[in-house]
Amino acid sequence: MAKIVVGLSGGVDSAVAAYLLKKQGHEVIGAFMRNWDSFANNDILGNPNNGPVCPQEVDYMDAKKVADKLGIPLLRVDFVKEYWDEVFSYFISEFKAGRTPNPDVLCNKYIKFDSFLKFAMDQGADYIATGHYAKLIDGKMYKSFDKNKDQTYFLCLLNHYQLSKTIFPLADITKPEVRVIAKELGLEVATKKDSTGICFIGERDFRKFLQNYVPAKPGKIVDIDTGTILGDHIGVMYYTLGQRKGMGIGGIPNHIQGSWFVVDKDIEKHILYVAQGDETKWLYHDHVIVKDMTWNYENKPTEWFNCLAKFRYRQVDNPVKIRFIDDNTIEVLCTPKVKAITPGQMCVIYTNDERCLGGGTITSVD
Repeated sequence: MAKIVVGLSGGVDSAVAAYLLKKQGHEVIGAFMRNWDSFANNDILGNPNNGPVCPQEVDYMDAKKVADKLGIPLLRVDFVKEYWDEVFSYFISEFKAGRTPNPDVLCNKYIKFDSFLKFAMDQGADYIATGHYAKLIDGKMYKSFDKNKDQTYFLCLLNHYQLSKTIFPLADITKPEVRVIAKELGLEVATKKDSTGICFIGERDFRKFLQNYVPAKPGKIVDIDTGTILGDHIGVMYYTLGQRKGMGIGGIPNHIQGSWFVVDKDIEKHILYVAQGDETKWLYHDHVIVKDMTWNYENKPTEWFNCLAKFRYRQVDNPVKIRFIDDNTIEVLCTPKVKAITPGQMCVIYTNDERCLGGGTITSVD
């Protein structure tokens, strides 16, 4: 049996992952990662009995209860500096450039499956394990059995070595089954709400959080079809392509009824371009450039390669063909066109048999 360090987050998925590995006879050690300095960044909750407490400490206490219930040790490791340097700084720089980054993907690449992996190896571990929904077969990553929870999109930047040292115990079970197991074990996290959004933002208003780091630069909202000024915005970096709500421009005179969508941004002139209607041509693209590719297929294709691509989490797989235009950059052609492909997000490549070949950052669309 193997020695496995499991990343216990304080949630139900990692708790059941640890239980399943212990049930199989492995030597299981839990580890809680502290990646964000909640007190330094004014991210605390009021606790009338014990004073202020940060959400991360609540998660740690939940992880400790899980470890005690399962009878496994719990280590605590601090990656605050690594997270700031490798994930958060990039997150802010991308927003300043008008793009919409995905920090959870970078957190997996640089923190959970790099810094944490090194930590686990230093503890003499054979593998690490997490509560992600993904499947590994012969070192190759595939979508999990539970397609509604599949998280290979967020794991697309993991390389061969990282995958070779990882176990995903939830590969073949569903989220409802996970909750049933946790309830049968008497774990308090059995009914704990799933975490949503970006970990260091949590349940707070995203725009207000971002304003702490990216100063507002107001400008005009412009109808891209007519050039008409429709209103004002607080800063183009606070909006993402395809966004429909939160612009405050409903009921424009002399316009037909219908939703407005963000379709382009001019960072230098502080102009937010919008178009009306779900089927507007401005929302659809068929040509994408993707850089900083992680590629986990046997060989990089030397000619056009037919496959599937996902341009955002929970999006359906889109039929595409790709080709490498240099060692780390691919060109993607979409047939038919795809809605709201957003620079800064990830393009993740799959085969028809659900194998994840890797992914990279969307840098331009047309």
